This record gives sequence, C-alpha cells and structure tokens, in this order.
Amino acid sequence: MRQLPSRLRRLDGALADLPLEEPMLLTELDGFLTGILVSPEPILPVEWLTSVWGADEGGVPPFDDPLDVQWFADAVLARYHEIARDCGRGKPQPIFDVDERNGDLLWELWIDGFAEAMELRPELWDAWAEGDDADAADALSRLSMLIAIAREESALDSMEINTLDERAPAELADVVLRLYVARQRDGGMALVAPAGESASKIGRNDPCRCGSGKKSKRCCGTTS
Repeated sequence: MRQLPSRLRRLDGALADLPLEEPMLLTELDGFLTGILVSPEPILPVEWLTSVWGADEGGVPPFDDPLDVQWFADAVLARYHEIARDCGRGKPQPIFDVDERNGDLLWELWIDGFAEAMELRPELWDAWAEGDDADAADALSRLSMLIAIAREESALDSMEINTLDERAPAELADVVLRLYVARQRDGGMALVAPAGESASKIGRNDPCRCGSGKKSKRCCGTTS
C-alpha cells in the first residue's frame, strides 16, 4: 500500500477495530466504495454504510459514542468523494495492499470489495453487462474475469491467469474509469451528501445517517 495520509491510516485502524469476525479493511473498503460510485443506480449511504460497519439486526452501528458514528461515516464518505474526484480527473487511484516480500500489488481484496458492492444490485449489474453500451459491457466482462481469478474460480490456464494477475492493478484502474464515464453518460452517479457535510445538518426528524432506521433526534442526533 502506498504511503497514506494519517486520516486514511486512522480509518484503516478504525475498520480493523470493528467488532466483526472479518472486518472490511481499507483496500477492500476502497473497492467497495468504487463499486458504489459506478453502481447502475444510485445507492444512498443509509443502505451501504451498514455493509461497512456490520450493523446488528436492529440496524444499530457498533459504536458506544454517537460522535464515533459521525466521525466514521464522515471519514468513509470523504474517501468516497476522493474516489469520485480522481475518476472525474481521469486518474483513478485504487488503494492496493503491497506484498512486503516482493513489492507486488495485492489487488484481490480490492476487487472483493467491489464485488460486494455489486451484490447490492446484482440484477442491474447483469442487465448493464448485457445492455447496448458496448464499452461498459466490455469493461464489465474484464472485471468479471478478474473477480473469477481472485476467487480462484477462473477456467483460464495458469499462464493466462499469471499474465492477467500481473496486469490486474492497471486493468482495474482502466475498468473503473470506463464504468465511471459510462455512468456519467447515463446520468446515474451515486448519491451521497457533499464532502464535509456534518451529520448535525440532518433534520432531527429525518432518518439517522447511521442506518438504524430511527429518527436522528432519537439516535445519533441526541448529541446535537
């Protein structure tokens, strides 16, 4: 993983500390947020944040202090907006882990996160892959091939897999950019609050941004 700003290192630590059996760490979160960004239809944070922090059956995030909920949500949304900014500039910068033994980029966890975002709207992703946008369909075909390799489900031979493995980091950046452009053409970019918007700006009778399903004034808004 490239040298990260302290705020992203702090977010990575917060993800690791979540009381989950297998928390979504930073590289996987990065792929997940990218998948949300280019999703075939907008997905609001109130839905997908629960996939990140593993809310319990009642939808309550696993934090004792409501201020921690706000910090965590803001940190995740800030990274989302960075991904959108980089894609808008035509230069996606996925966060990949690095194998300390040889310096290889470990892209598999990133694409696991992207695939998890796809599972929120599987039918729409399938329809997009079979649609009339040839460029998007080709990008999705290449993405599916890499997902199969990451999951060790590919029918390719070992030489073909090794070749694609070496190209995967650059290939994923190209696929992301093509899908981002396709979503812009369709006018379907994902909806989130502007970067830096505080949870306190949510109306007290509005649903809490944490995804609990409660009104803000009876959930995280109790500290406002």
